[in-house]
Amino acid sequence: MKSVSAYWQSFNIVSMALAPVSFIFCALTFLRRQMYQFGLLSVYRSRLPLIVVGNIYIGGNGKTPLVIELTRQLQAQGYRPGIVSRGYGAKKDNQTPPFPRRVQNNDVQLYGDEPVLIQQATGCPVFIDPVRSRAVQAIEQQTDCNVIISDDGMQHYAMYRDIEINVTDARRQYGNGLCLPAGPLREPESRLKSVDYIVYNTSRGKLEKPADLVPSPDIFPKVYSMEYKAGLLQSVGSLNPDQSSMTLNDFKGKMVHAVAAIGEPDAFFRQLKQAGVKVIEHPFPDHFQFTEQALDFKDQKPIIMTQKDAVKCTTFNLKDTWYLPVQADIDRQFFTGIAQQLQSPNN
Repeated sequence: MKSVSAYWQSFNIVSMALAPVSFIFCALTFLRRQMYQFGLLSVYRSRLPLIVVGNIYIGGNGKTPLVIELTRQLQAQGYRPGIVSRGYGAKKDNQTPPFPRRVQNNDVQLYGDEPVLIQQATGCPVFIDPVRSRAVQAIEQQTDCNVIISDDGMQHYAMYRDIEINVTDARRQYGNGLCLPAGPLREPESRLKSVDYIVYNTSRGKLEKPADLVPSPDIFPKVYSMEYKAGLLQSVGSLNPDQSSMTLNDFKGKMVHAVAAIGEPDAFFRQLKQAGVKVIEHPFPDHFQFTEQALDFKDQKPIIMTQKDAVKCTTFNLKDTWYLPVQADIDRQFFTGIAQQLQSPNN
């Protein structure tokens, strides 16, 4: 049986049957955006410049590694970034601190997996709130940050943004070009005309037209390609061997359990296979809350998981379990352009 994602990649009987609903969805999305633009709905404008790293394609496109690398590059230039996130999966009961909530430790149930990962990787203040504009205000009031990055939130129009970056999976691109539910798009492809940068994540596959990646020096949106550079495998849990890191090459030709609870788990599995690792695939729903029992595969084979999943397993007693950190690799001109925009009189 085809997955929903597979149907979204082409015109077929399912997508065509749902097309009328998609047209209504697009119309409502456009109307909502216009209401914010014309002041019929309120927009919070921060006194700090705000960068949104988002997408129009629903699901995992590779935003988080780019958010981390952008944060590091801005830190290297003397900026003090703060980061806002929705905090998908974070507890919302009366027993936990209210929103907005600052990431203070590694408790993914309190903050969500991506905010914890970002905070660990950057050391920056990270605030979560389903209403991102409230998280923006918290950064202004409680920190000395001088720039804000929003992990996702392109469609959160109650939050004014100075720079927009759309991340696109170069393999899937924009699917069949239809909005939800007949296609994978949160907004029509025409929305990309108004963003500042389009970043194609080529880690999962190459663009059919590489010439499209040549950015114009004067015209927005500027277009760049990004790949993930894999780091050393790091240990997870307290029962690993004395070795704290290994290379993918150490597992070449070996059979491992590959675990991924991300938007596109197949991309992770392909990455391991391309490195010569034999994998038993274990895809889980995005943001899945792991237990030790879920990772008990009843044998002695090693486990390799994504870094995003590893932050949910640090307290487990896991033997021979590893995660693969990745770093966004993108043309330095991308970061230079953003820095120039931040320094412009308009910001």
